Amino acid sequence: MAKEYYEKLSSLLMELDIEMDVTKPMEVKHFFNGAALYVNKTICAAWSPVGLAFKLPDPEAEVLINNGMAIPLKYFPKGHVKKGYVLFENPDDKEPKQWKKYFISSAAQV
Repeated sequence: MAKEYYEKLSSLLMELDIEMDVTKPMEVKHFFNGAALYVNKTICAAWSPVGLAFKLPDPEAEVLINNGMAIPLKYFPKGHVKKGYVLFENPDDKEPKQWKKYFISSAAQV
């Protein structure tokens, strides 16, 4: 299953062409049952069966969650909320270009 998300994340990043906006080294790696984007060897985004997650500045994450655009990220249903992370469910249902700003903002955090 991780291969599917690795391919989705890699394809999305190629389509968005963020190399001009993110000057630090980027790498997509397998991550549990999904895939993660590492920037400067630090994880900043991940795509898995539960959705597309981003590490964002706390104020930006709070706005997205409070406006119902994203939900807090938890690794387990009864686990704690990962502060500064948001999860977008069903990312395939959204326009791919909408993700570019979140990848750029997330990469700037590392």
